[in-house]
Amino acid sequence: MIQITPHMRVLVAVEPADFRCGMDGLAQLCRQRLKDDPLGGTMFVFRNRRRTSVKVLVYDGQGMWLCQKRMSQSRFEWWPTGNGGNAISLKAHELQVLLSGGDPYKTGAVPLWREVNTQNR
Repeated sequence: MIQITPHMRVLVAVEPADFRCGMDGLAQLCRQRLKDDPLGGTMFVFRNRRRTSVKVLVYDGQGMWLCQKRMSQSRFEWWPTGNGGNAISLKAHELQVLLSGGDPYKTGAVPLWREVNTQNR
């Protein structure tokens, strides 16, 4: 089971990914396009071109997890834009809103009192 905790680093790819590639193909995208190590514990989130499906790739210390969610009737309306990079970082609660098809920046959630340090793991 994958748990999304405040301590996790979450990167959301801006550009769509080819969902025909599997775990190894997405791991290669992490290395090349996102410039990050797929074995470092970061949770990577990708979408398809039509915005109907997302895949989440994460390494838990024992192996890789690849999870997919496909919307039944709608699309993921909100998705991050480039802003000069290939990925944006989200917090755990923002990822949960994104996976539910919402806009994580319009949740009205209380701002974090203190950021969780994910860099010194």
